Amino acid sequence: MRIGLIGTGRIGTFHAGVLSRHREVGALVVADTDAQRAREVATRIGATAAPSVDEVFKWGVDAVVIASATASHADLIGRAARAGLPAFCEKPISVDLAGTLGALREVAEAGTVLQLGFMRRFDAGFGKARELVRSGGLGRLHTVRAITADPAPPPAEYLPLSGGLYRDCLIHDFDILRWITGREVVDVYATGSDAGDAMFRAAGDVDTAAAVLTLDDGTLVSATATRCNGSGYDVRMELCGESDTVVVGLDDRTPISSTEPKGPPAADRPWPGFLERFASAYEAELAAFVQVAIGGLGNPCDGREALEALRIAEACELSRRERRPVRMEEIPGL
Repeated sequence: MRIGLIGTGRIGTFHAGVLSRHREVGALVVADTDAQRAREVATRIGATAAPSVDEVFKWGVDAVVIASATASHADLIGRAARAGLPAFCEKPISVDLAGTLGALREVAEAGTVLQLGFMRRFDAGFGKARELVRSGGLGRLHTVRAITADPAPPPAEYLPLSGGLYRDCLIHDFDILRWITGREVVDVYATGSDAGDAMFRAAGDVDTAAAVLTLDDGTLVSATATRCNGSGYDVRMELCGESDTVVVGLDDRTPISSTEPKGPPAADRPWPGFLERFASAYEAELAAFVQVAIGGLGNPCDGREALEALRIAEACELSRRERRPVRMEEIPGL
């Protein structure tokens, strides 16, 4: 099959390399608003560079992978839908509900497929946690603790475009929480701190955030995120049941140290970032998309799943701003 990839930044370049090696992908066309960067990526991996994003939709591709800037996602999803093409898109569909709902309506009206890039669904540790929770292996689940910690802040110019810490980072935790537990969030209470670099205050964002969520079966969830975890990239989830407790993301590269005399040693090579930590998951989600595009697999992460994660992020942002609990019915959906 012939796939068009739009966006050759860090994640787009990674995706291009994965797709260029896939046995089902006979041709890969890459494009970027920076045409020179697209040509350089194409040369390195043996792909073809389109002179513009518009050309991707004119060159007879069978599917589209969208890894461009967030602000372009909704428009490109709509273009793929109108062209009758299955599309894979990095999260989010849009940084706001209106853009998300509009893109999803276009996909629904066209009857096409949209798979969203929530790569944690393809991580072995998170998959095992889902199996244990869904099978009852932990007993009644009563507490979940989720952590996402970046080793360093992004560039200042990225912050106003990111949608904020809840929509940009914690949205992954909100999606995987629903996927593992099979439950829905009913209310949230969130807060955040902008006590770090002044660029966060300038962008109206926070560098550290925390939220308490209640699921529809009474399970309590705490979710925290920070841009300032100097020890390394840390993504973990603890799931506590009446019968057992398990943790995702705890291995010899987890950037934590124990103060106990007989505690485990600090990691020799802590995870430096998300691409290294989730490389195999990114590869697996694209392999799944190729199968979805050729009709060999059902959609493992429909765009409507992204909407639900975004609604939770929206509720958290509203809670932080107004300093109050927010019920999920306050946030519009489809």
